[in-house]
Amino acid sequence: MISFSRISKQYGRQVLFVDTSFQLNPGEKVGLVGPNGAGKTTLFRMIVGEEAADEGEVSVPKKLTIGYFRQDVEEMAGRSVLDEAIAGSGRLGELHHELEALQQAMSDPARADEMERILTRFGEVQEEYEHHGGYALEGQAREVLHGLGFDDERIDGDVGALSGGWKMRVAMARVLLGRPDVLLMDEPTNHLDIESIVWLEGFLKSLPAALLMTSHDRDFMNRIVSKIAEIDGGEITVYTGDYDYYERERSVRDTNREAAYARQQAMLAKEQRFIDRFQTHAAKAAQVQSRVKALDKIEKIELPKKRKVVRFDFRQPPRSGDKVAVLDGVTKAYGRRVIYDGLSFIIQRGERWAVMGRNGAGKTTLLRIIAGALAPDAGEVQLGASLKLGYFAQQSLDLLDPDLTAYEQIEKDFPRESTGSIRSLLGAFQFSGDDVDKRVRALSGGERTRLAIARMLFDPPNFLVLDEPTNHLDLATKEMLVEALSGFEGTMIFVSHDRAFLRGLGSRVIELGGESGTDSAPFLYPGSYVEYVQRTGHEAPGVHN
Repeated sequence: MISFSRISKQYGRQVLFVDTSFQLNPGEKVGLVGPNGAGKTTLFRMIVGEEAADEGEVSVPKKLTIGYFRQDVEEMAGRSVLDEAIAGSGRLGELHHELEALQQAMSDPARADEMERILTRFGEVQEEYEHHGGYALEGQAREVLHGLGFDDERIDGDVGALSGGWKMRVAMARVLLGRPDVLLMDEPTNHLDIESIVWLEGFLKSLPAALLMTSHDRDFMNRIVSKIAEIDGGEITVYTGDYDYYERERSVRDTNREAAYARQQAMLAKEQRFIDRFQTHAAKAAQVQSRVKALDKIEKIELPKKRKVVRFDFRQPPRSGDKVAVLDGVTKAYGRRVIYDGLSFIIQRGERWAVMGRNGAGKTTLLRIIAGALAPDAGEVQLGASLKLGYFAQQSLDLLDPDLTAYEQIEKDFPRESTGSIRSLLGAFQFSGDDVDKRVRALSGGERTRLAIARMLFDPPNFLVLDEPTNHLDLATKEMLVEALSGFEGTMIFVSHDRAFLRGLGSRVIELGGESGTDSAPFLYPGSYVEYVQRTGHEAPGVHN
């Protein structure tokens, strides 16, 4: 279907691909992995013709339809969400909007003299539209948009009024509705809540299209892909299996390669000792020269590149009182929409509450009320004794100084800390080498998130309130964070769409909107997230497996 044959590509001194090959076959679901800057986005751009290989051939059949979901979304305005989703859905979207334009033309008295041509064209478009199942398109569009978290009011509302994250969902809906032969998806879960992620998993698995995607969500990757294509060191290596299989197989390959490297180094050292010992002996001259030539011809084995994950021993926070937070009769409404009506529960020391709930159930609102960033309409929140609260939300990124480097930001916040401890902290959050000298304003969204969390955990509070802390984090950083927080002796309440984070840390669950996801009363589950999934039969409210 799509093939890369012995391609090479570089930008200046940065070499991405060296004489490497790869093939995406019909119906395959492939996960694309590799370190930042390895060339994953460049591979996508070569498939859609936005980039060309320096050498080699990229073969894409002309009649192949390709849908490409990317992280940068163009401006959207002037249409409803529904129309915007349909507009970008390939040929059917074009026909849909041409039919609408022709219907308007037919009712325009000023165009009466064109009526014969308009009617003829309307008949042609209508026939093609019906042939391709166009009259089911609006229903399909609503189904996809509902799956991605939109309610009917938003679907019929102005797309221009949406935030950037919601526009990303519209852009995804357009790509999915196009039903392309090949789907390219760059981090599709970044702006989705867990309900939408679970829905998207099912949708992608049911598609007959080939899929090539990147994702920092291990569960999402495991449930969809049957192959992993790893880009590293200029090569693309394919592993047949899911992400967990890839990790195991890569570890085995690395171990075997290290053993082969050690054997070769021992052999080379032995040969070199012979050469050094007898290079001045005339009787051994022929043997020495023969061995020198043989060594020159040997292809040297290189050690596998190690994914360097720095562990950081986070300090334990001071002990708080037994009752960390008491919510008593908390009520909150936005206009006519009541979010909570008399919500009461107690957070005890050492508990880790995972906040679940469908989109709009009030997850972020609850964290803001507990953190004191938002006042309830009625009721009260009482925080316990000896409490030091740390609140992470996307707004936390605004507290970073854009003019400072990553290192200078931590140094400013903790002026008494040593250079070594600051660099160890930054290394644990994947800031190494020149990255520590990047200015905050030049950092990506993921890098800013990492820096903000590092800053908060360096001198940890004893009560963490975390709103989507894993957004934009890569797998290695997420795993490090789960490991670090699993030994955290304080108390936590958090919202996350990452199931590894929920499984690793959630010891209590509060589901807003009730156990069914529709009732107004919250469902308080006294066990872990793992037990909650077993008890309810779903990973997210209202989305059953």
